Amino acid sequence: MINVKDEVYAALCTVVENVTDHYPNSWEQDVAIQYMEEDNKVVEYTDMKEQKAYVRYRIDVWSRKSTSAVAVAVDAAVAKLGLLRTQCLDVDDPSGMKHKQMRYEMVIDVETKQVYHSI
Repeated sequence: MINVKDEVYAALCTVVENVTDHYPNSWEQDVAIQYMEEDNKVVEYTDMKEQKAYVRYRIDVWSRKSTSAVAVAVDAAVAKLGLLRTQCLDVDDPSGMKHKQMRYEMVIDVETKQVYHSI
């Protein structure tokens, strides 16, 4: 297992200030971002040693107006880490907030931290 959660958090904080790893509890700002590590597992062992890890993140964006510009900024910020977007969709939200959900994946060499883009 490799930990990239701190890097994902830092990248998202370059987009907006209201970033959390749980359901947002503050709606004072126009935009909120929630991120969650959905999967982090070994995908390759060699000589009983972990060689490659697979990670998948879900990133949710809420906005009072539009999620489009924030989603584009999120995409650019996490792409720098090597995460590839595999899904992006608008989610109906009973609160009346605009809600976009995105999923990102990558495979990482545990020793060298090299990112493999073939998922």
